[in-house]
This record gives sequence, structure tokens and C-alpha cells, in this order.
Amino acid sequence: HQIDVKSAFLYGTIDEEVYVSLPLGFQDPTFPAKVYKVEKAMYGLHQAPRAWYGTLSQYLLMNGFQRGTIDRTLFIRRQKEDFILVQVYVDDIIFGSLNPQLCREFEALMHEKFQMSAMGERNFFLGLQVLQKEDGIFLSHDKYIGYILKKFGYSDVRSSNTPMDKDNPWGKDRTRKDVDLHLYRSMIGSLMYLTVTRPDIMFAVWISYPKASPFDLVAYSDSDYGGASQD
Repeated sequence: HQIDVKSAFLYGTIDEEVYVSLPLGFQDPTFPAKVYKVEKAMYGLHQAPRAWYGTLSQYLLMNGFQRGTIDRTLFIRRQKEDFILVQVYVDDIIFGSLNPQLCREFEALMHEKFQMSAMGERNFFLGLQVLQKEDGIFLSHDKYIGYILKKFGYSDVRSSNTPMDKDNPWGKDRTRKDVDLHLYRSMIGSLMYLTVTRPDIMFAVWISYPKASPFDLVAYSDSDYGGASQD
């Protein structure tokens, strides 16, 4: 299920001193140089998301939830043999349980404190499409794939072999511009998020180095560069 908290940041309280300039139309002609002191979190302040998270997490912890050890935006509450999971992403909250009663109780709990919209069963969240059926829950990224192809100008390109064909005679082209690092990193980040539902592309965009693996430095050298076009 999914719920959306209305004006979530306004529930947060700023713990530090923050001042803002007087907006147009609200200047005091007697004290034109004075500013406002902010007491409530406002949209646009970089402290606002943290303040909202503090308000929400304190409320959940007071009502029997436990915060995740690794993922601090994941909250769990157990009730005998059942449990409910609550995942927070700013003002969007998704939750689920095998016991429908726990879901209804959580919605009622949130309504007591916050103004919110209940969206029912989740079918789309952060680019992830969710289809819930009797025989299982299915995840896909169809819309997200179309979005990133359009974003990076690849909507009309033809498919090619992956990994790259080793017989393709790619050579150095020193007449072109350097790669845009920000654009390239954005592409890689988009593909890494896509691996949530497409793990088959993971080998092409991700590398794993577990902490427990030994730190052995290994070097390789190709003594024959005769046939290498990318030396």
C-alpha cells in the first residue's frame, strides 16, 4: 500500500536558528532591514527533509516501531507472528503486511497525526511498476526504460551486441569532444537503478568488492599490442 503525507515538511521543527529574507509584499516599512526567524520547516530549506524525518521517525518509534539497522528509512513493527514493514521516501510512504488488519491500523495511526492521502495498493513508485496478482507480485521498469532512453537521446537507436563485439574495429577519434563526465555518470546511475528489475545487465555497469575479500593487488600486462586499436 502507499500513502502520501500532505505538506509533510511543515510538520518538521527546526532545531537550529534559520533566518529568511522578508518576501515581497510583506516588508515592514518601519524595519525594512529585519528578517524572519524560521521555526517550522519550509519547502526549499535544506534542513526541511531532516526535520520531517525526525518528526515522523519519533512518532513511529513511540508507537512500537523499530528502525532498521542498515536502512534508517525502514521501520518494522511485530505483533505476535505477524509484522508490518514501512518504507519512507520523503513524504511518500509504502507499507505492507501479510495481515491486512495491520495495514488498516497503520493507516489509522498515520491519520491521527498527519493529513494524508491513501492511495491503496501500490502500482507505481519511484519509476518502479508493481503488479500484484494472486500468483505473485511482479516488478517492471517499462516506463523508466522509456524515460531514460528519451532522456539520453536513444529512443530511435538500433540494438547491438552486449558486451561489445570484439571484432568491431573501434579506433581512436581525436577530433571529437571529450566525454561529458556528468552525463556519463548520470547514464551509469540510471542503469544501476534499472538493475533492480533487470539484474541481467548488472555485469555491464557494476563491480563488487566485499569487505571480507582479501586485499591482493593483481596486475595484468599484454605484451603484444600489435592488434590492439585502443592502446
